[in-house]
Amino acid sequence: MSATLSSHILDTHLGKPAADVAVTLHRVQDNGVATLLAHGTTNRDGRVIPDAWQFDTAIDSTEHQLDTGRYTITFDTQSYFDAQQLTAFYPQVVIDFVVNDASHYHVPLLLSAHGYSTYRGS
Repeated sequence: MSATLSSHILDTHLGKPAADVAVTLHRVQDNGVATLLAHGTTNRDGRVIPDAWQFDTAIDSTEHQLDTGRYTITFDTQSYFDAQQLTAFYPQVVIDFVVNDASHYHVPLLLSAHGYSTYRGS
């Protein structure tokens, strides 16, 4: 069983995709320890597509797929807002989620300098 993952960020303050945001993906073990699996950067459309993740070389990720379990995706919002010359309240956004079947998981982030929301996309 394995799933694929994508994400995107929409800057709701500027009304456009958030490009060049660093994103990391961690696997969270049952004991709470998180292990870095992959990293990426949002493209000009604010997206990290499944093939764009750069997986750790120690992980067999030829298919860019995830096993059942708990994961976190972290967005470096501080660097993004610094580039926009905006003061932000959240220096990073961490979304904790569970992969429980072999479907595609899409984790969108709606972002502004003083708030954010997320949901399971399609």
